[in-house]
Amino acid sequence: MPDGARVLIADDDPDIRDLVEFKLTQSGYAVEAVADGLAAWESFQAERPALVILDVMMPGLSGIDVLRKIRDSEHGAVPVLLLSAKSRDSDVDTGFAVGADDYVIKPFSPRELLHRVNGMLARAR
Repeated sequence: MPDGARVLIADDDPDIRDLVEFKLTQSGYAVEAVADGLAAWESFQAERPALVILDVMMPGLSGIDVLRKIRDSEHGAVPVLLLSAKSRDSDVDTGFAVGADDYVIKPFSPRELLHRVNGMLARAR
């Protein structure tokens, strides 16, 4: 199903970034992994991905900031999944209010994340 779809991942935690990149690459996705929000926004502008995974709390531009920029861009319909240790209802509500398509709370199951990515991309087609 992945057919090499390009997924952009931004997380300032190298262990999480590497884990997500490994799981998605192993499943056939073309993954670009970056360490902060500014790099994510620059990558998004340079080559539009099929899906974006953003950590909410990153230095510089947060995942919420990047999500707002994506939604305001000409490619605002790209599916975005937020990944966060912030698990209060208000945090999740904020993520969806800004335009997230899904919200996954850390720690998470890599298999569950893969299922969510597959589902989001299937719905986006």
